[in-house]
Amino acid sequence: MKKLVVLLCLVSLNVAVFANRNVTRIEDIKTFLGTTTYVVLEDNPMSEYNFKIKEAVERSWTITPYEFIKATEFEEMRSDISKSFLVKLDIKFTGDKLEATYNFLSVVLGAAVKKHTDLPDVCSLPLGYKAVGEDSYAYKLEGLLRAAQYHIKNLDKNPKLIKKNVFKQYNKNRKQVKEKELWVVEQDLDKTVRSLTDVRKNYPHTVKIVTPEDIEKAVAEKNPNVIYLHKVGPDGTRLQARCYKLLIDAADGKQYYHNFHNISGKKGDGFLAKDFKKIK
Repeated sequence: MKKLVVLLCLVSLNVAVFANRNVTRIEDIKTFLGTTTYVVLEDNPMSEYNFKIKEAVERSWTITPYEFIKATEFEEMRSDISKSFLVKLDIKFTGDKLEATYNFLSVVLGAAVKKHTDLPDVCSLPLGYKAVGEDSYAYKLEGLLRAAQYHIKNLDKNPKLIKKNVFKQYNKNRKQVKEKELWVVEQDLDKTVRSLTDVRKNYPHTVKIVTPEDIEKAVAEKNPNVIYLHKVGPDGTRLQARCYKLLIDAADGKQYYHNFHNISGKKGDGFLAKDFKKIK
């Protein structure tokens, strides 16, 4: 079986250019809601992603009918405009100072285009650095599926929210975080705020340091009192480029914060003191 070579999204200028190429249209959302979504599995049958995405879809994908397909089938089917796909894609921003490749969880429509990145994008959420193991995000896949569906339904109801930076709207919810418990894995925090004492200096509301298993359980149980941090970073690799930070409701996938910073000497790989101050 020929192994699918997953795409590299090569952007010539900057993030704005990437956004311009992937602006969701209300017509695409309406089309998507009338399709069957084909969930693309990795070639590696032992992939942790495959196990977790199957489980997550069967438990939480409700927005469209779905079927599971192999990567080779995706290549055969992706030009069909009557179909949609849930697929893990590799994205690269060549305008960044340090180029790194990221995995994104993407919902796209079929189209007769050459590049995977030219498929009409309905929703794409960052999963992790390609160089970092799947275990950095696998336990959050069910939550990210809910976040994607929440986002799509939100745009369907409110087309005026569709803009170049379509996720920026969720930062307006950031002051609601204090109404619930904020759950974070210690290693996802910047080194300057890894103790609760340091956290409370910047954010006086409820924060709990938990394990990945705790977050996975909260999502599975749809715990209405929990908002969790989804952080995407290099996790010890040398590719210290972007650090994505999303705050997501464990119950329904609503986002309260969606941001990223470029890692530097002053900004580490994790949720920063500055981020805590923003949600305070």
